Amino acid sequence: MAKRKRLTPARIGLWEEDAQISAPPIAHVTGDASTVSALEEVTAELTRARAEGRLVQALALDSVDAGYLVRDRILADDDDLKALVDSLRARGQQTPIEVVALEEGRYGLISGWRRLAALRKLHRETGEESFSLVQALLRSPETASDAYLAMVEENEIRVGLSYFERARIALKAVEQGVFPDKRAALQGLFGSASRARRSKIGSFMPVVAALDGALRFPASLTERLGLRLAKAMEESDLLAERLKSTLLATAPDSIEAEQALISKALAPAPKPRGGGSGMRELRPGLSVRETASGLTISGAALTPGLKAQLIAWLETSR
Repeated sequence: MAKRKRLTPARIGLWEEDAQISAPPIAHVTGDASTVSALEEVTAELTRARAEGRLVQALALDSVDAGYLVRDRILADDDDLKALVDSLRARGQQTPIEVVALEEGRYGLISGWRRLAALRKLHRETGEESFSLVQALLRSPETASDAYLAMVEENEIRVGLSYFERARIALKAVEQGVFPDKRAALQGLFGSASRARRSKIGSFMPVVAALDGALRFPASLTERLGLRLAKAMEESDLLAERLKSTLLATAPDSIEAEQALISKALAPAPKPRGGGSGMRELRPGLSVRETASGLTISGAALTPGLKAQLIAWLETSR
């Protein structure tokens, strides 16, 4: 009787290798299908993350339009900007900016103006490629008011806004047609603030309308001085025009000098000596004082021509 040949371990191993090499085609099909499915799932998740603003993207500095929205921050302090530049130089960008997609590969800046400005400054100074990109989150605000709200909220949280800046962005949003009126702008942009704070912001809005562009240090206008100015402007139609002319002509070079001019404009006029009811301004450069015996008219606007007209009128009137 012939003996059966035993299978040696070496031969068993060889068969196992042969079995792996000659696996049925269905195994490869299954593996490929799993890989494709996994890739599709990752691609879909990345697409959702990008659309929902969860994916940080590297954008060219020149592709971001910093003027897409009227900025709420009027200016950046030089020392603060320098500190931010130094931080970016040492550690890179830690917090992404927020943008909205525009046409032709362009993006509109929603928040992060200081970071974008600092990166641009750093890239100009160094020319390094690493500073030519800005990390950004893509947002999809449904309305312009949502975009403005996102900008205001980001700055309120990170650096805070002065009352002048809050009032200015509300006023500009109305002018841009983002909100129908001032009340809607205050509620839409500062709805989470207390009623008292919204009221103060609203009080600053006439100050912004009258003096924006004339003040050199508007963000430094204190709450107390700004509210005093707003009240005084309600009581005098000429105050804002006179103060604006003074500010433009004087061009104060410091916060203290500018606020001193404002305080002086708010100070009550000195009473004339010898009694009387005091001088009353009729218009810039022309004042009148009433006394028991008559009127006294004076001021730089009382030109010879105006005097002649007044005398002629008095001679012909009955």
